[in-house]
Amino acid sequence: MAGHSKWKNIQNRKGAQDAKRGKIFQKMSRELFVAAKSGGGDPDMNPALRLAIEKSKGFNVPNDVIKRAIDKATGAGADENYEEVVYEGYGPGGVAVLVQCLTENRNRTGPNIRVAFNKNGGSLGESGSVGYLFNRKGRLFVERTEETDEDAIMLTALEAGAEDIESTEDGFEIITEPSGFMEVKEVMEAEGIEFISAEVEMIPTIYTELQGDDADQFEKMIDALEDDDDVQNIYHNASE
Repeated sequence: MAGHSKWKNIQNRKGAQDAKRGKIFQKMSRELFVAAKSGGGDPDMNPALRLAIEKSKGFNVPNDVIKRAIDKATGAGADENYEEVVYEGYGPGGVAVLVQCLTENRNRTGPNIRVAFNKNGGSLGESGSVGYLFNRKGRLFVERTEETDEDAIMLTALEAGAEDIESTEDGFEIITEPSGFMEVKEVMEAEGIEFISAEVEMIPTIYTELQGDDADQFEKMIDALEDDDDVQNIYHNASE
């Protein structure tokens, strides 16, 4: 499965997120809150919360912020209700885009997402308009170093149940079914293998190449969507 410079995209995204630390903390707090409220505050008994905690730590969210979000969700006063809404549409050049939101007010979120699309050469579609172009998969990245044992990484991943592995000059992209994601991750971590990214996400089945003005406008659209407090994740099939 081709990475389409996904590795480079991760590094760029991390840098951009460092510049938006406060907003990242807010988004991760919301994700932690939803996971804890729906499945309980014990990460050992709640895989979604465990993954949200690990994801938060990957973005350097402080432990007290993580604890506060979980305590808020599991306390007597946890009366906030967020729902997940996924918006689908096309960006400049016909790029397919999925926008995952956590919101307590659809009447605010929907129009904001539509504006971000319309002002940047895109168009919001109906539910299902582009979703069929993506598959939900677990995806883990292992960085290649001088000490990397390629055979050990690939063998461990396959024995743990990985669906596909791609080796590049930068490292390894490991694909799993969503149901097997945590097992693969935990087995590999038990062998001392570390990840620079590990998430269950929507992976495109085909990619669209952008050039020139379309590429510039698409980047502006993504920036506008990421600035929205209700937006948690953005998936697209633009080749990087």
